[in-house]
Amino acid sequence: MLKQQEVIPVVVQGSEQTLKFHDKEIIRNAIFFDLEHYLYKEPIAIGVFGAAVYEEAEKAVITTQYMIENKKDARAILEMTKEYFINQKNNGKQYLVTFSGNNDFLVINHLYQKYDISYSFEEEFVLIDLQKEYEQKFQKNIGLKNLEKLHQIDRGGELISGMTLAKTFSKIIKDQGYFDRMPLEKVEKILKYNEEDVVNLFNIMNRWESVTMEDVLILEEKLQKEKMEKLALKALLEEQIEQEESNHPFKGQKEELGYSS
Repeated sequence: MLKQQEVIPVVVQGSEQTLKFHDKEIIRNAIFFDLEHYLYKEPIAIGVFGAAVYEEAEKAVITTQYMIENKKDARAILEMTKEYFINQKNNGKQYLVTFSGNNDFLVINHLYQKYDISYSFEEEFVLIDLQKEYEQKFQKNIGLKNLEKLHQIDRGGELISGMTLAKTFSKIIKDQGYFDRMPLEKVEKILKYNEEDVVNLFNIMNRWESVTMEDVLILEEKLQKEKMEKLALKALLEEQIEQEESNHPFKGQKEELGYSS
């Protein structure tokens, strides 16, 4: 099992800037949580567990990550996550913050049940979903990466697709020695991606009230423009391909011989 912890200095904004829950500031009492997981028809394993908390004494966000190295870690990582949540609850954390966390809870609850691990997130924490909070505030839907853009958050690490992560965790589960053969850069990239997910949940909550409806509309207009530009470029490339094929010197010969270009 690979374990990693980072201390990231931060400044908590004034209470007029942070997200409130029932008019109560909660950022100092929250866990920011995200999973990278492997599913095939049903949840198979957690690939990376990531969580972060703000610690007032250190004026920093403390991140904790566990990453599986082989199939034997599939149960161990679940037991470690449960221990982490119990310890944080004992330290006064009361809220569990996610972005569109339904899938993460579906996965971890299924795996807890599979391995006979007893734990109820709903009973232990107040669950906060930033996607739902955004929908309630602006009556609009949004993805995490666009929400980060709204809050002027730039990722330092490389984005990774869910398909790429799933393939990696599948190989780790099926091949006992695959993790040991993985380039260190690939492991670091996966951990960095997950770490930025959880730290940015804190950053979003920390700057929640800085975003206005005007900001939302400007972003939507920009995204729509980018979408139209991509569609126009795609159409242009398709037109160029068609012209190249129609001008191919052997096109007529292929057609005479009964082939299509």
